[in-house]
Amino acid sequence: MKANTAVSKRPKLVPVSDQTKQWSAMLEQELSGWPNVKSRPMFGMISFYRGHTIFAALPRTRALSSPGSILFRFDPMPPKLVDRAKKQPGLRQESAFSKGNWLSLALESAESLRDALWWLNHAYEFAGERKTPARKRRRPRRR
Repeated sequence: MKANTAVSKRPKLVPVSDQTKQWSAMLEQELSGWPNVKSRPMFGMISFYRGHTIFAALPRTRALSSPGSILFRFDPMPPKLVDRAKKQPGLRQESAFSKGNWLSLALESAESLRDALWWLNHAYEFAGERKTPARKRRRPRRR
């Protein structure tokens, strides 16, 4: 009998520190007050949507690849932000997701929360600009 050598396609989630949990809770409180924002639990994180478009995920008990990082999404990345992204310390492209441009930002100090809010705000604004396709209306079943 052969051993299963298939590599999991799921991204590796790592536990977060108590400090990261505290910073994440502060960011969560801020995002929850923004207009038209909904949140849902997702794999040890909490995801944030503007309308039907996901724009961020904050760690609660788990984080993606780095124990002190938050996630946000631009699909595609606006050209005006590309230069800033290249210069931002602690910012990296996440390849764990197959669809969309997800970036992670390492929260290294209380001062990095300012940068986190800046990026989260831009991801939120961009999510509002995107046109989400209308959901297909289902026909009633015939009996």
